[in-house]
Amino acid sequence: MARARAHGTKRGALAAGLRQLSFEDLARRVASSAQGPDPSVYANALFGVVLALMAIGFLVQASHAATIQGVDDYHGELVSQALFRVGGIAALAVGYRFGPSGVRRFLPLLMVAACLMLIAVYVPGLRAEVNGSKRWLKLGALTFQPSEVARVVLVLWVADRCTRLGESLQGFRRGVLPMLLASFVFFGLVLGETDLGGSLLLLLCALMVMWVGGAQFRSVAVPAIVVGGGAIAGLAAFIPYVRHRIAVFFHQAQNDQVSDTYNAIAHGGPLGVGIGNGPFRNAGVPYLDSDYVFAQLGEELGVFGMFVVLGLALSFMWFALRLVLSLRDRYDGLCAFGLLISVCLQGMIHCQVVARLAPSKGMTLPFISDGGTSLIVSSLAVGLALGAARRVHQENLSCNPSNATAS
Repeated sequence: MARARAHGTKRGALAAGLRQLSFEDLARRVASSAQGPDPSVYANALFGVVLALMAIGFLVQASHAATIQGVDDYHGELVSQALFRVGGIAALAVGYRFGPSGVRRFLPLLMVAACLMLIAVYVPGLRAEVNGSKRWLKLGALTFQPSEVARVVLVLWVADRCTRLGESLQGFRRGVLPMLLASFVFFGLVLGETDLGGSLLLLLCALMVMWVGGAQFRSVAVPAIVVGGGAIAGLAAFIPYVRHRIAVFFHQAQNDQVSDTYNAIAHGGPLGVGIGNGPFRNAGVPYLDSDYVFAQLGEELGVFGMFVVLGLALSFMWFALRLVLSLRDRYDGLCAFGLLISVCLQGMIHCQVVARLAPSKGMTLPFISDGGTSLIVSSLAVGLALGAARRVHQENLSCNPSNATAS
């Protein structure tokens, strides 16, 4: 009897301990038990993966421009794609130089600026229409998508709030509610641009940072389901093209764009038809260079090319996870997690849409799709995460002068 009672007591204590073990605690224990190399190793690996994806993207975009556009436009497009990648590497270098800690004191100002940019999209004289979408902001010769910038700023701000609140984050009214309200404001502004995919991605990234930061799961999940589900239902009820996309996904309607991209992958076969030889791409199927670029990869490079990109994407996720777990500072870790998970989720959603596992959302494939804003902002997000690893590396060198001398 006593032995059974003791066994039951141990089981109860174990259950209580498991309930109290948060995701962050688990990450810290894994990080503390892992005898891995310096975070700079994972940072260097991530940088190499990003460069490889940029190179593949340049090849795909050059191939697309060579067959779709004329000679004069082709040279101009080639220069633009090269400049986009130079700008991406520059943004990555800036993020690496400052890191999350370098921009922390400016976060309130950045939040206000991001909110104003999202509002400016609604001003007729400032917004620009690109491919029928009015989610772009035009400032002189510069045209960019504010929602991409807003997602990075919101992730950094939520990570900062989670760090400052600490144990107070467990409370809903004083802890989670202010962050939810700010996230819903950004979500609503992006959703008002009829950018359902971008708004849901922004909200999901913010909520994941809150949860990993220590907020109770139900505190972030229930409001997210209510607001996100209501937004989808509302858009489907009042906006025809959203309703049509959902109907196409459930095979209740037909869409030539979706069918052509799916057939392009099937036509590519194991090894593809070769760069520049894709009949669907040459026929002018729209958005094969942006929202459906993964289908162009499948047509021209086949299943082999798709697996190469997927392998690089999985490598990115693995090195990102290892980098996040190796960071000792709470704020840096939350920032790196949110920034890198946003890039990963964007790529996953793009591939799911192309594979017809999700409704069409107009989501680009990071570092490969056409679009300067996506490329530069994704590079900046990765650069900020690498900057957090740089800080740890410098601390390690300062604690071990012999290593600094040897290097």
